[in-house]
This record gives sequence, structure tokens and C-alpha cells, in this order.
Amino acid sequence: MATLRDVAALAGVSVKTVSNVVNDFEFVRPSTREKVREAIAELGYQPNLAARQLRAGRTGVIGLAVPELKFSYFAELADAVLEAARARDYVVLIEQTGGDRDAEVALLTGSRTAMMDGLLFSPLGLSYEDAGILDVGYPLVLLGERIFDGPTDHVVIQNVEGAAMATRRLLSAGRSRIAVLGAHEGERVGSAALRLRGYEEALLEAGIAFDPALVVAREGWHRRDGAEAMQELLDRGVGFDAVLALNDELALGSLRTLAQHRIAVPEDVAVIGYDNVTESQFAMPSLTTVDPNRARVAEIAVEALVERIAGRVPADVGPRLFDVPARLVERESTPVPVAARASSVTAV
Repeated sequence: MATLRDVAALAGVSVKTVSNVVNDFEFVRPSTREKVREAIAELGYQPNLAARQLRAGRTGVIGLAVPELKFSYFAELADAVLEAARARDYVVLIEQTGGDRDAEVALLTGSRTAMMDGLLFSPLGLSYEDAGILDVGYPLVLLGERIFDGPTDHVVIQNVEGAAMATRRLLSAGRSRIAVLGAHEGERVGSAALRLRGYEEALLEAGIAFDPALVVAREGWHRRDGAEAMQELLDRGVGFDAVLALNDELALGSLRTLAQHRIAVPEDVAVIGYDNVTESQFAMPSLTTVDPNRARVAEIAVEALVERIAGRVPADVGPRLFDVPARLVERESTPVPVAARASSVTAV
């Protein structure tokens, strides 16, 4: 393999000059820089990135800690983080915590963080009371809403606003008995609690009383949980004409149970999910869902982390909050709004 000395000899310059060009030192004449680059290209010289990173006190690796990659949302988020990191010449080390508090604490405080320049962290087991644990000695960016007012940068998605948006969409279709699948009993923070709050706020705006019989709790948020939650709702015998599932996997599972009972979607029951995972496009019918804008979340989170790693954020700048807006993706599982149907009839 070509060395710095080989490049220097071919370019007719010193080894120090070649090093300055490789490390983008600004005080090098353009003609000299061009000559060195031509020699590098001719010899196929590859800089020793590991040595450069060690000299800079960095590894070139960032971590991403998520509860479970079995969740399509986290798998697709990881893919978006990998892409954003690659564009900034970083490698991503992915960890799964299982949403377990002890595992999350062990990751934050353990020796594995020495292999990383910084960590993107999506906690599930930690709570408000654990905010102090996030005061670590390395760059850390929090993803999601599990802990607010902590000591780190934080990228949040609009869970309350997104769920309210979805509920309003169902109301606009003339549906008033809207069931919720996937609530977490006793939860104060986290996706389930915030999305349920958005649902309740939209009902309140419409003057519709909250009916706890329409809310089905499920600790898990996988497809099987959605199918079982829908079966439980049907077994209760309560009337409903729409469903807000608190994630897409719950919604996809509920579609299976509805189909087994020959309940037509969206004619009999309209369904909206949350997360806009890829599978939602291919359900039968395709699933209307709230898109939390994963790609934007990943882009902002990686950039915020890299800024902290590189020291581009002034020391006196405290924790930053980045709010990523959600949007509704309309598909076949929701009917046309009543107003649109009325205007269509009028036009005829």
C-alpha cells in the first residue's frame, strides 16, 4: 500500500506537506494541493482513518439505542440514522435495550460507550425520576418523549398533535364512536399516554364525551396485540365505528380480526394507525396513518449529535429541543370526509 512518503516523493514535496493536504490544512498553495492530490490519485493512497481519529480523540462511531428492532418503526428509524450518519462519515453501532430500565441504565453508564463518540438514545424503561442518569460525560441526544426537561438535546415527535389530527380525521368522516387500541394503564409520559391525550383533546373539541369502554389497554404493540385488542373490543359488545390504533402494528393486527369477523373497512369501521411503516402501504385495505417523519427525526438527531461531538455548539448553550411535525397519510382504511361527500353530491 502507498504511504505518505511515496506520495511526497511522487509530488516532490515534504511528508509534512502531504499530511497538511490530507488533513485539509488551509495554508497550502492551490498548485501544491493539486499536485499532491494528483499523486494520491495515481498511487491510490488511502489515509489511515483510524490513526487520524485516535489523534483527534474520536472513534468515528456513534451509537443508536432503541427498545426493539422487531418494531418496524425502530427498524426503519435505524435505517434512516445509518443513512444520515454515513453522509457525515460516521459508523453506527446499534444496541437493543428491550425497553428494560436496567438495560438502559447499564448502557448509559457502561464501558461500551467508550467505543462511541456519542449516543442517540430512545428510552422506554426510564422515567421522569431518572432524568439525572442522562447527565453523562459524552454527547447524548434523546429520541422520543420518554423524558422531558432532561440535561441533553432532545428530538421529539408530535404525539399529541398527531393523534388529535387522526381523531379529527375520523370525526370529519362522521364517525363518533372511536375506539383506541394500545393504551398503557397508568402511564404519564411515553407515546401511549401522549397519543391518548391527543385523542381526548380532539373529542373534547368536538363536544363528544370520553368513553373508557372504547379504550383497550395493551402493554405490547405488536400485530398480535392489535388482533387480540380488537377481539377484546368486539367481545365487550360496545358499539364503535372507527379505530385509532396507537401504532401501525396494532392497526395491522386489528385489520386481521375485523376481516375474520367480516366487518368491512372503512364502510363499517374506519381505521387509522400511527408511524407510517412500510407495511402500512400494502395492507388490505391500505392503512391511513400518522407519519412522524422518521427521516427528518434521524437527520436532525444525527446532526445535533455530530455538532456536540465536534464542539460546534458553544459551551454555554444548554439542552436543545427539536420538535418534528407529524402529518396524516391518507389511504383506503378511512372514508371520504362528510363535507367532501356532500360537495360531490351538490356538484352532480
